[in-house]
Amino acid sequence: MAANLYVHFPFCRSRCSYCSLYSRAGSTAAERERYIESIRVELESLRVRSASTLKTLYFGGGSPALCDLKPLKGALAPLLGESTEFTVELHPLDATPDKLDELKSIGVNRISMGVQSLDDGILAHMGRGYTFHDAVRAFALVKSRFDNAGIDLIVGYPGESAALLPRHARLAKWGLRHCSVYSLQNERGLKDAIDDETTMNRISILSKFLSDIGLAGYEISNYAAPGFECRHNLAVWHGEDYVGLGAGACGREGLIRTRGTKNGYEKTTVSQEFDIKERTLFRLRTRDGLDASRFPEWRPALDRFVAEGLLALLDGCVYRLTERGTEVCDAILAELV
Repeated sequence: MAANLYVHFPFCRSRCSYCSLYSRAGSTAAERERYIESIRVELESLRVRSASTLKTLYFGGGSPALCDLKPLKGALAPLLGESTEFTVELHPLDATPDKLDELKSIGVNRISMGVQSLDDGILAHMGRGYTFHDAVRAFALVKSRFDNAGIDLIVGYPGESAALLPRHARLAKWGLRHCSVYSLQNERGLKDAIDDETTMNRISILSKFLSDIGLAGYEISNYAAPGFECRHNLAVWHGEDYVGLGAGACGREGLIRTRGTKNGYEKTTVSQEFDIKERTLFRLRTRDGLDASRFPEWRPALDRFVAEGLLALLDGCVYRLTERGTEVCDAILAELV
């Protein structure tokens, strides 16, 4: 079994205006209990398959903490070692003393809280259900129990103003260990979204601020204090295998790719060449860069991107994105593929 595990929890209070991920809003307690039982059975099966503990475990969503996770404790215990990174994505409204204590009791040691915006008007339009000051209180409560904690932010949402940036300065007092900064993917057709150039300029400013408070960029959208990089995501970007459990979860084991649906798992087998290329290309997203030594056919395109200021050539055949390059990483990868 792969040493990394992702479990998806598709339940949400309501669908946020920007979200196009698989989720179920308005679920009943009984539906969530049945889902948790199905995940418990799958975790027990993984325990039988594996003789070693996990390197990383990630509960994503959706809002995992909408579920009562305590029934998973027995199945999780044999999979967790002293060094396992166990992350749970948390909605600010779920940051209560009881829920945080529950998370700690099942072995969670890392929290990623989806703040998304620091502007009350935008939060209301998103349908998040809390204010900036609610988020401040929620994260303070998280930090009282979990030192390894960070937040997500979205840049480029309609109505966003450059005047909002000074409010980000308050994050210096939050004790952030990690911050993910995403540009709005306007797949749901929101009106008046900020243009790409303005969005990238604001991300650049925010990136500089995060660097100033000790969070270095280690991937296109992710910043961390030294030693607090998300090990689960790094495993994916560095080409490691990972199991995906639950509806909406994806997995990669050898040449097999899986995708969870409400009716089970769809499996696809890729070629060995595709597999190697995919695992190699993901590294371009990280500060470690892409080693093109196994793919000389990529060199002309990569060298052209160097000349255009989008990539930097490091030792040997290792290429790393420049700041400009991070803005067009998907286009670079598409050309290589």
